[in-house]
Amino acid sequence: MATEPGTDAPADVTDPIEYFLDDQRYHGKSDRTLEAYERVLRQFEVFVRERFDMDAIGAAERRECMAWIHSLRGEFESSTIASYASYLNRFYDYMTRVGVFDDNPMALVMEEMSESIETNPTRRDLSVGEMRSFLESIAHPLERSVIVTLLKTGMRVGELCNLDLRDLHLESVQAKLDCEWSPRVGLERRPSSLFVSAEPARGTAVNGEERTASNKRKRDTVVPVDAELQQALLEWLAIRPDATSPARPLFLDTRDSWGERLTPSDVRYIVEKHARDHGWYRTGGGTQENVTPHYFRHFFTTHLRDRTGDRGIVQYLRGDVAGDVIDTYTHNWGDRVRETYLEHIYAVTV
Repeated sequence: MATEPGTDAPADVTDPIEYFLDDQRYHGKSDRTLEAYERVLRQFEVFVRERFDMDAIGAAERRECMAWIHSLRGEFESSTIASYASYLNRFYDYMTRVGVFDDNPMALVMEEMSESIETNPTRRDLSVGEMRSFLESIAHPLERSVIVTLLKTGMRVGELCNLDLRDLHLESVQAKLDCEWSPRVGLERRPSSLFVSAEPARGTAVNGEERTASNKRKRDTVVPVDAELQQALLEWLAIRPDATSPARPLFLDTRDSWGERLTPSDVRYIVEKHARDHGWYRTGGGTQENVTPHYFRHFFTTHLRDRTGDRGIVQYLRGDVAGDVIDTYTHNWGDRVRETYLEHIYAVTV
């Protein structure tokens, strides 16, 4: 059994749901959140007992979880189903890590759900050529580097805003820049790469600065930086102002909040401005029509997966997987992840 560092597996847990809720209460979860967890988990408990004659929620496996998800369709909206699935996944993941359960039967189910969402056929479908034309119209080094980073890495907008200089390793070219820095320890032997941490959470201090956005990765991820992204970042770093924060954020505002960390609303404004000019954003258009920062994550997932045929590597780069799966890619980063990425990543500049 896998347990959290410094913890021992409980000897006997008669009610896993109550055990989980107690722990979450100790972790500071609100009463409203705990009530939502309990409602969903008890519903699932009743489902497996009545449908599969299981007395213990810990005995449920992948197929029982899939059957429960299927039973929700037609009764709830897809967003609600996704929320319910995430509650169950967090429950099993936590109980596995503390040693009450042996594994998380929701892990694979969540991967399949994530992929089905990202391949939504009703979402605007843009080609690499169209995206290349879009980037041609963006001249400002900050705005261009932000959008190229989103396109080339598939990271979330909050994750981009939380990047610090130490999260970037550009090898010898760093010496040619006026702003020098030392990459974090995790990047010392991984040149031309970005480190996307799972640590930052809104309201907590990381690297000496309180963060206003949260990263949602299951584990830390190292993403390769190809020649195009490196060039975009170098053009930005050449004009990057001094930061007001000791954390030395990578992306800084160059307007009213000069020198302060770029915020998710800043990034959304940048993307919306250029998307409107390109006819890709309309007030009231919704996620199916409008190009937003999250659209680039969808674009990255769709095009890189189609080019590589390796869903696991794409999920690793997106930060969607944890445990043994992500460890496999972490250990083979240089031989498999980096080489596969550099061989197949699309070109978005001319």
